[in-house]
Amino acid sequence: MRIELRRVELPDFAIPAEPPPIPAAEYERRSAALVDQAGTDWVAVYGDREHAANLLFLCGFDPRFEEALLLLGRGGEKVLVVGNEGVIHAVEAGLPLGVVLAQSFSLMGQPRDRAPRLLEVLRDIGIRPGHSVAIVGWKYRERDETDEPNRPAFVAGAVVDDLRVVTGGEPVDATRLLMHPTDGLRAVVGAAAIAQHEWAAARTGAAVLRVVRGAEPGMTERDAAARMGYAGEPLSMHPIVASGAPGDAINGLRSPGGRRLTDGDGITCGIGYWGSLCCRAGLLRAEPDEAFVDGVVRPYYAAIVTWYQTVAPGVAGGIVHEAVNAALAEAGARFRPMLNPGHLIGADEWLHSPIRSGSLELLASGMVLQCDIIPTPLPAGTVLNCEDTVALADGALRDELARDFPEVWGRIEVRRTFMAEELGLTLAPEVLPLSFANAYLPPFWLDDALVCTVS
Repeated sequence: MRIELRRVELPDFAIPAEPPPIPAAEYERRSAALVDQAGTDWVAVYGDREHAANLLFLCGFDPRFEEALLLLGRGGEKVLVVGNEGVIHAVEAGLPLGVVLAQSFSLMGQPRDRAPRLLEVLRDIGIRPGHSVAIVGWKYRERDETDEPNRPAFVAGAVVDDLRVVTGGEPVDATRLLMHPTDGLRAVVGAAAIAQHEWAAARTGAAVLRVVRGAEPGMTERDAAARMGYAGEPLSMHPIVASGAPGDAINGLRSPGGRRLTDGDGITCGIGYWGSLCCRAGLLRAEPDEAFVDGVVRPYYAAIVTWYQTVAPGVAGGIVHEAVNAALAEAGARFRPMLNPGHLIGADEWLHSPIRSGSLELLASGMVLQCDIIPTPLPAGTVLNCEDTVALADGALRDELARDFPEVWGRIEVRRTFMAEELGLTLAPEVLPLSFANAYLPPFWLDDALVCTVS
């Protein structure tokens, strides 16, 4: 593989204005499937401000300040238990629900004169002694982490305790039913969800590329971050703009600060909206640094290309992992991926990942994945990154997208053509680029049309 820097102007890709909605029938299907797979009398799905993705997937509701609990019963019951302010926000749910107040979920110091005890609220909903309950938290523990993998772990302890008292039995953990990397209900999604991911990916990519194009020496990091043009999209991460001079350590996770950019800085920028994250990193300079190109840029982009041309339905996650590392080794790279070279994404930035060393878990049609290769270690003061979102779709799912979401499908086709004709990346038919500029990597931000290509 021959990686060359070439000037490629990014077309004026259309940016979708509004996200397509998830139909209520889809939320009904997801919730019913969860109850059916759990096999218990009730499924209790916990969420809070930082851990809202499972609730969003099942009913379209996210807590803004408080905790919340979605209770799904085997008899068709669908009840959303919220605090004082959640009652107001519950109108955003896309699934028809009963809304019940439990002021234990409200912030401290707020009124608690109507429904102060979650225990009594659970009883009033109809949870009885002898009922079995499965709990969905925000993560689950694998067998090598605990001797009790079925015990609820990542959920508020007060919720587990009150459900135990009400039923007289031990709740079991059902988080894997949603979040397992291949079998979880969230791991494989349909056309409507992919269309929502595309909305987020197009907008995150455009926001990051505006920073790449607009960052200049003399600006502060906050000045550069303002170029994102944030318009109120729901966030899945704190926005990042971080920089450092040659020889300085760069924390690629920190928020923008008042540091002034200087020529030659390493600089990284990232933002995530529900459904996608985009990141670009490079050097703030116009003239290429040949040592950086040969030692970092070419090997790194070879790994990016390998990732895009390896992922496909039916490919084991371990094969992708090995292919990326082999591409880096063959190119003589002194770095490797910091984490997994790719993972599933949802409203939470990291759902799970079948792409792990030795993984036999197969990628599947309906998966939405991040190309996320973080090169580590790099010389202090240098950074490089090119993170974007793709979906995998077999022929039937592609036909459904083209039929039900023709504008989304049109943008996907334009991206595929651009990647093939201008960047030199030939994708499998099942690989759908969702971002504003998948694999478009300018390593030198002051000449942002000079990008990596395959020749």
